[in-house]
Amino acid sequence: MLNKVVFLDRDGVINKKAAEHDYIKNWQEFQFLPDVAKAIKLLNQSGFIVIIVSNQRGIARGMMTEIDLQNIHQKMCHELKQKSAIITDIFVCPHNNNECKCRKPQTGLFLQAEIKYPVNRNQSFMVGDSETDIEAGKAYGVKTIAISEQGLGADHKCSSLLEAAEYITGVTK
Repeated sequence: MLNKVVFLDRDGVINKKAAEHDYIKNWQEFQFLPDVAKAIKLLNQSGFIVIIVSNQRGIARGMMTEIDLQNIHQKMCHELKQKSAIITDIFVCPHNNNECKCRKPQTGLFLQAEIKYPVNRNQSFMVGDSETDIEAGKAYGVKTIAISEQGLGADHKCSSLLEAAEYITGVTK
């Protein structure tokens, strides 16, 4: 059976981005953006599974470890679950530029997810805040939504994850 999936970038979609050339390295630096749990819960209730696909180059640059990242994700998922918002899985590229096929805008993270969760690409979305997120979603063959003032070449643009979730599910405020 194929799944309806909403792929989410993490930084800038779920949580506040770090300063330029910095990374969210621990839970103390992680700040949820407004209404993220409400948005994910709405997607869950509408039959979508939610999967994070995130470039985390801070690992390759030695600014954090994979264990640091796992701790952040464990706490993030726990906080969301307390609000009935479920992240089904998280796929991460820890590499530097040009070292792999999983770093967005390449599609490796999507292909890893598809092995575990067969994807109905016609009913799935990529929501991101950067050109590489949108390029990756388009290359993978899903509809794209930019959380950005600029459209970034996406199929649709929204000001927040909640607005994107409402658009995806057809629910309006």
